[in-house]
Amino acid sequence: MPEFVTHSIDVPGATLVYDVRTVPGDATPLLLAGSPMDASGFTSLASFFDDRTVITYDPRGTGRGTRTDTSMQSTPALHADDLHRILVELDLGPVDVFASSGGAVNALELVSRHPEQVRTLVAHEPPIVELLPDRIGAEAVRDDIRDTYQRSGLGPAMAKFIALVGYGGELTSDYLDRPAPSPSDFGLPSEDDGTRDDVLLGQNWMSCTGYHPDLDALANASTRIVVAGGRESVRQLCGRASAALADRLGTTPTLFPGDHGGFMGASEGMPGDPEAFAAVLRDVLQPSRV
Repeated sequence: MPEFVTHSIDVPGATLVYDVRTVPGDATPLLLAGSPMDASGFTSLASFFDDRTVITYDPRGTGRGTRTDTSMQSTPALHADDLHRILVELDLGPVDVFASSGGAVNALELVSRHPEQVRTLVAHEPPIVELLPDRIGAEAVRDDIRDTYQRSGLGPAMAKFIALVGYGGELTSDYLDRPAPSPSDFGLPSEDDGTRDDVLLGQNWMSCTGYHPDLDALANASTRIVVAGGRESVRQLCGRASAALADRLGTTPTLFPGDHGGFMGASEGMPGDPEAFAAVLRDVLQPSRV
C-alpha cells in the first residue's frame, strides 16, 4: 500500500496539514474528516481502502494544524472553507467524504456551500443539538460543560463531556441534578492549569454543537447525503442527532458497527471494529448506490 504524502496549505488564520495516499485508477477519491480529531484517528479505517486515493487532514488547531490567528473563532463555516480550499488545491474532482462527529458538521456545511465538490457525503453522528426533541435540556447540559471549563478548567469539564457522550436517553431537567463525575474516574487532572485553549472545549464545542444546518440547501444539493449512526449509540446524543437530521432530510440513518468511534482500531486507543465498519462504508459508497 502506498505511503501517505504530507502537504501543507496556508488558509486564513491557519496552516493546515493534509496527507494524500495516491492510488492509480478511476475510483472516486475518499476524504476522511473529523473534528477536533486529526488524521491519526483514521489510520485503521484508511487501511481498508487501498484501492482508492485517500485524503486525511488535521483541522486548524488540531495535531499538526496550527492557528496563526487565534482571534478567529473555529466555526463550522471556517472549517468548511478549509476543506473547500484543500479540495481546490488537490484538484481531484468530486470526492466521496466520510466525516464523523464535528467533522460531519463541517462537511455538511461544505456541501451546503460547495456541493459540486462532493459526490457522496456520509455524515456520521454530527452533534447538532438544535435538532433534538429534547433541545432545551441538551443545550443546558452543553452550556454547563462550557461554564465548567471556563470556571474550573479541563479535567472537570472533560469528565462531564465524557459522561454526556456515553449517556443514553433524552436529557431532561434532572440530568444536571446528578453528582458531577470526578475527573479522576477518567484519568483526568483535577487541578486547573489556567489554560482555556483546549481544541475541543475551548475552540470548537459551542460552535459545533450550536450549528444551524441549512436544511433546504442540503435537501437540494447535488451531493448524495447519507446520514449515519452507530448501532450501539442510537440512544446517545450524537446517535439521536443523526436520526433527527435524517428525519429532517426525509431519509433514515444508515447504521454502522459500534458506537461514536466504531471506525477506530487498537492503534487509535478506542478499538471499535474498523474492518466491519469499512465494509459497510464501502457498500454505501458503491457507484450503484449513487
